Amino acid sequence: MKPHVYVTRKIDSDIVAKLNEAAEVSMWPEEDVPVPREVLEREIRHADGLFCLLTEKIDDTLLAGAERLSVIANMAVGYNNIDVAAASARGIKVTNTPGVLTETTADLTFALLMAAARRLVEASDYLRRGDWVTWSPMQLTGQDVYGARLGIIGLGRIGEALARRADAFGMQVSYYSRTRKPHAEERLSLTYAEMDDLLRESDFVCILVPYSPDTHGLIGRRELSLMKSTAVLVNTSRGGIVDEAALYDALKSKTIWAAGLDVFEREPVATDHPLLTLPNVVALPHIGSASVKTRLRMGHMAADNLIQALQGGTPPNWVNRPE
Repeated sequence: MKPHVYVTRKIDSDIVAKLNEAAEVSMWPEEDVPVPREVLEREIRHADGLFCLLTEKIDDTLLAGAERLSVIANMAVGYNNIDVAAASARGIKVTNTPGVLTETTADLTFALLMAAARRLVEASDYLRRGDWVTWSPMQLTGQDVYGARLGIIGLGRIGEALARRADAFGMQVSYYSRTRKPHAEERLSLTYAEMDDLLRESDFVCILVPYSPDTHGLIGRRELSLMKSTAVLVNTSRGGIVDEAALYDALKSKTIWAAGLDVFEREPVATDHPLLTLPNVVALPHIGSASVKTRLRMGHMAADNLIQALQGGTPPNWVNRPE
């Protein structure tokens, strides 16, 4: 008898076919509408495996009702939507999809950096409103990217990929990480800096640390006050790492120049969020990994993780594996 898998969002048919080879599959039929909590509570009771997205809150209460669950395959590199400790206590494997989205997310991060620096969204809106009636010397002027200093907070795979892109723009790159990475420094011509120094010296600051209780509110009023008035802050990591109220005040008061945000503390972000009222904010709906190839690869990786776990193997991306 095949194990039962529940998929929390409509996914590509080839991924479903792969899952069907190893399990009986039930799937929420909507692609753009999250599975309701009450449906998830019902379906998880008899599921052996769960294929989920960041939109699902997999907490202790939900897991308490899972009678047979042995694996949760998260189609994301982050997994702060899952109570990993509660899953571990119940012997449930948790997997993610790292590596596969590195280059795509680095592309998006650099695109946000450039869009915020050169006021691309603001300029596009200006044109579409019909406000473009003449050319003037300082009209919609922004900040130069070429030759500027980039500070990267968190030098993982995506941080290194971003540094490679910055090198092509002649940028000077420094980084802060909990542990120094001498090999990366040599390979990518990076300079290590303590975080306060990085914030003071950088023209662009990109946040690429994983979300955790330790990184919640990592960038707050004090940190923003250290930055240059011409600096741009980019966050493509997770919402909650930046204090959004403090960021609003810093942008409103011109303490910093601009921000590029792909993530927010609460998602989807409310359309009346104060940050969305500011012209010097480029805001995106968490699309860091959103290329066709990458999202399909993420789905296949999550499916492979799930299948290996259900078959008693060791999934390659098992995040709560006992030491």
